[in-house]
Amino acid sequence: MLFKRLREEIESIRQRDPAAHSSLEVLLCYPGLHALIFHRAANWCWRHGLRVTGRFLSHVGKILTGIEIHPGATVGRRLFIDHGTGVVIGETAQIGDDVTLYQGVTLGGTSLHMGKRHPTLEDGVIVGSGAQVLGPFTVGAGARIGANSVVLTEVPPGVTMVGIPARIAGRCTKGNEFLAYGLEGDLPDPLVRTIETLRQEMSQMKDRIAELEGERHEQVTLTKTGARS
Repeated sequence: MLFKRLREEIESIRQRDPAAHSSLEVLLCYPGLHALIFHRAANWCWRHGLRVTGRFLSHVGKILTGIEIHPGATVGRRLFIDHGTGVVIGETAQIGDDVTLYQGVTLGGTSLHMGKRHPTLEDGVIVGSGAQVLGPFTVGAGARIGANSVVLTEVPPGVTMVGIPARIAGRCTKGNEFLAYGLEGDLPDPLVRTIETLRQEMSQMKDRIAELEGERHEQVTLTKTGARS
């Protein structure tokens, strides 16, 4: 069972990374895969009451891979952590199947209580490099988080989030197709889009004011002409 799952994950990495030229290369050279192997052992210890042992294995995995996965985190099948350096996954984080995380991603908590405080990523989510997903909310299936975004609220399925704080930039139009770094073409910045909308509305208001002032000037002129006659 373990070897079958390992083969499955190696194959999923090869499907999502054109730089992976062989299964042996993935097995020997991909820290994201090594971090998952350490996490499975640490998570087993954590679930069976060997908490210190679990934390120690997690710490060793962090030293060797640069990826920190708390042994209490729930990780689904075929997680791909690409490059991986600086990735942090918190204790109560839950990750579904076929999720992709890039370097510098944090799945963090924003409170000190002992309950659920880290995010849940549903199946097929892609989180771009440097993004921070902070809080006990759900990122819906197939959502994309743009690089360096800071996500603080619930994310609907199938949308793309960008910015600080992250806002919806649109819906993913390519279905289940894998998109490296969660990008598909030119994504508009939601803040810039809002500013542009306001600019257009102000321009329309200025035109309307000029039109009303012209009508008023005509009325005043007609009134003065009528008074002279």
